[in-house]
Amino acid sequence: MKAYDGMYIDGAWRPAAGPDVIEVVDPADGQVIATVPAGTAEDVDAAVRAARAALPAWAATPPAERAARLAALRDVLVARQEEIARTVTAELGAPLKLSQTVHAGVPVAVAGSYAELAATYPFEERTGNSTVLHEPVGVVGAITPWNYPLHQIVAKAAPALAAGCTIVVKPAEDTPLVARLFAEAVHEAGVPAGVFNLVTGLGPVAGQALAEHPDVDLVSFTGSTAVGRRIGAVAAGAVKKVALELGGKSANVILPGADLARAVNVGVANVMSNSGQTCSAWTRMLVHRDQYDEAVELAAAAAAKYGDRIGPLVNAKQQERVRGYIEKGVAEGARLVAGGPDAPREKGCFVSPTVFADVTPDMTIAQEEIFGPVLSVLRYEDEEDALRIANGTVYGLAGAVWAGDEAEAAAFARRMEAGQVDINGGRFNPLAPFGGYKQSGVGRELGVHGLTEYLQTKSLQF
Repeated sequence: MKAYDGMYIDGAWRPAAGPDVIEVVDPADGQVIATVPAGTAEDVDAAVRAARAALPAWAATPPAERAARLAALRDVLVARQEEIARTVTAELGAPLKLSQTVHAGVPVAVAGSYAELAATYPFEERTGNSTVLHEPVGVVGAITPWNYPLHQIVAKAAPALAAGCTIVVKPAEDTPLVARLFAEAVHEAGVPAGVFNLVTGLGPVAGQALAEHPDVDLVSFTGSTAVGRRIGAVAAGAVKKVALELGGKSANVILPGADLARAVNVGVANVMSNSGQTCSAWTRMLVHRDQYDEAVELAAAAAAKYGDRIGPLVNAKQQERVRGYIEKGVAEGARLVAGGPDAPREKGCFVSPTVFADVTPDMTIAQEEIFGPVLSVLRYEDEEDALRIANGTVYGLAGAVWAGDEAEAAAFARRMEAGQVDINGGRFNPLAPFGGYKQSGVGRELGVHGLTEYLQTKSLQF
């Protein structure tokens, strides 16, 4: 076990204000692998003051130079990709292959995209007799989740730095080690002192202090809708800008005429990826009544193949939460066709890949975010019924539509209340905006839309 010291503040690792530490546990076997400092409001204040002091110079840095620092950061992430992957596997439990391709690979693409955007975005433009300036919003407080620990930091830090903002990051307490690696990468890339700062700590202490700090101009948070509501309320009191990427209960709609086997297999894979710990996972599969039984058989068979291929959930609390949802699904009358609440292994925070059939739209497992490898298969009568079910939750983060004709699928997707919808298995695009409708959040991440979240607009009339 390694004991890490200090917070990354003003370009250096500084001793924490208090003596408390957070234990980092490997969810695959329950062993403590490291400790990090549990930051206090005093640590957060020091980080915010450093960010505030660094803001004028970084905001005035030419975009081409900011782009160069982001390109250097991308290169450092590439060089340390294997170390990053192994760190995520140790603290999150993700299989190493997933950590290499997704957890370490996607942040490289995102950082690179913002290096290009920083160099090409029109931070100044003419409109009639006005010059319109797109200026950094200021100091950013970023509170990031554990499920994609590096991606979510990069998806906030890269656009913030590209925009000319300075930032303080409070990573999830379950996965702070890869956040420390990112701080080292920022330092190695030559980002000036104070532009990026890192404070590890608990949400109710360090996270709350960051969200409430009067010198933070924008709070960017990814996590549960419940916590997002509290952050939104705090920010509203100070008329502070927020970007909130919250929960989801995404629908995977399979229309008649689609390639049923492919749609089901891809849909199951989507739910099982990262052990189901993905806010945009398609956890509700909607199938026409005439194909329902076949789809259920296909889904059960596909899920059975993931028994030894998915990692544990992040911690014991999350494991019990997911098992509780599975038990509730059984109690409310859904039919288990794969998996179940029993832990598949003696050690570790594992949950069996689970598929429910005969799920009705009003059941808890069809309405609430479970955040585990649990799929609900729902039956619909016709297209309007499918749309009603798909839009029938408080969430609207993502979704998918499958049809024999791409135009038919796209027409249905246009009527879905969701921020991102994949058509016939469309590939992930790091330049496309990501974010939700309804209680799935406010604002967008990734690409140019993600950059504009960190900008404010000024017009000069001549």
